Amino acid sequence: MASAIEQRTIDIIPENERHGQSRDLFTIWFGSNILPLTIVTGALGPAVYGLSFTASVIAILIGNLGGGLLMALHSAQGPKLGVPQMIQSRGQFGSIGSVIVVLIAVFMYIGFFASNLALAGETLNLANSSIDPKVGEIAAAVIALVVVVFGYNLIHTLNKIATIVLGIAMLVGMILIVTNGLPADFFTKGGSIGDSLGAFLGMVSIAATWQLAYAPYVSDYSRYMPKNDAGARSAFLASYWGCTLGSILPMIWGVMAALAIPEAADAINGINSSVGKLGVVFMILFFLTASQSNAINLYGGTLCTITVIQTFATKWLPKASGRWIIGAVFIVLSLYIALTLTDFLASYSAFVLILSYMLIPWTAINLVDFYMIRKGKYHVESFFHETGGIYGRFNWVAIASYFIGILAEAPFANPSSAWKGMFVDSLGGADIAWIVGLIVTGTVYYFLAKATKQDVVPVEVLHELS
Repeated sequence: MASAIEQRTIDIIPENERHGQSRDLFTIWFGSNILPLTIVTGALGPAVYGLSFTASVIAILIGNLGGGLLMALHSAQGPKLGVPQMIQSRGQFGSIGSVIVVLIAVFMYIGFFASNLALAGETLNLANSSIDPKVGEIAAAVIALVVVVFGYNLIHTLNKIATIVLGIAMLVGMILIVTNGLPADFFTKGGSIGDSLGAFLGMVSIAATWQLAYAPYVSDYSRYMPKNDAGARSAFLASYWGCTLGSILPMIWGVMAALAIPEAADAINGINSSVGKLGVVFMILFFLTASQSNAINLYGGTLCTITVIQTFATKWLPKASGRWIIGAVFIVLSLYIALTLTDFLASYSAFVLILSYMLIPWTAINLVDFYMIRKGKYHVESFFHETGGIYGRFNWVAIASYFIGILAEAPFANPSSAWKGMFVDSLGGADIAWIVGLIVTGTVYYFLAKATKQDVVPVEVLHELS
């Protein structure tokens, strides 16, 4: 039942508790993406990168469809292993070595949670100017915590509703922008791909990172699905199309708003003015979806925080009460950031790019290990063993590959005007760090893992742990 409080956190989901269908994964990723932050992300194309409508849309398509493949490959791991994504990283990095990437994931959750809170406060203020944005931010945080108290099933249920309600609202909003009359320069304003290659690739990176940001927790929502090959395949397809379509459409809506209402302070203000008397309804919907979608960030951030603590307190496997207590602490930190956030658009775009530099090497190692080295065969019980089980406390092959990947990215990185890599200018300002990181890290890890026989575990070791 959706009203039942989920009792599990990071422990293994047993066979008798497996449930759900692939369409549940489509709706959770489609519904959770139609939110203000996705719209603002799409608006970065014309608003920050100065791209035309066509160039922005092509960048959004390439980034989402490409990044979504990696995101969905992570989702397919959930039915196979039945544990959260970051727990599974112990199989690549070792129990303590994995803390490096888990802490980065926690930082990611805090950043996205705070960003969503800031936009939730803005939308509620637009719905009723007498409501202070800070009040809206606090209210959104409380709603997210309530959802996380109930957990997995309620999150799925809310996103089924959001898929229908917000999907209709999005189509209405797009139609109203067009019927209100587009500016004469709507399709010509901004740089083309050829004229602004660096900006174009920057937007591709933003869109791809949007998908990759789900990688550290996408399998958290497929881990309850039946443990079979059919479940893994359907998890891949449903997650891929749900997340890519759910991201592409609102991002294009953001591009439309930025170009059709250039005088607006941002895309959300533009949408508010474009829908006329329906503005209050749209802004309340945006507030609610930002709040409930933020529950996904809070849920994942809480599981990652529990993972860090459990690494050193190996006998501790908290249930529901541990989830919401840690969630409340997580909220306090995120609220502090949201309430003090300034120059949101500039800081957000830089945050997303820097995040990609940290996540790409991890995702390369995780996917190469799962699909090419171990072929999905893990001793899941070792993830919770006090010594790290067959994976040990540190896997220096994975750790070394991870930092080699980050070093390889640095010369190609261009996160902000404050710093850029040495090859950025020669590439016309293009930021291709995520592509370099993916290729270099994956290649280095594959050959080092094969050379050190990462996939070979002595039978006697398994018997000793069993």
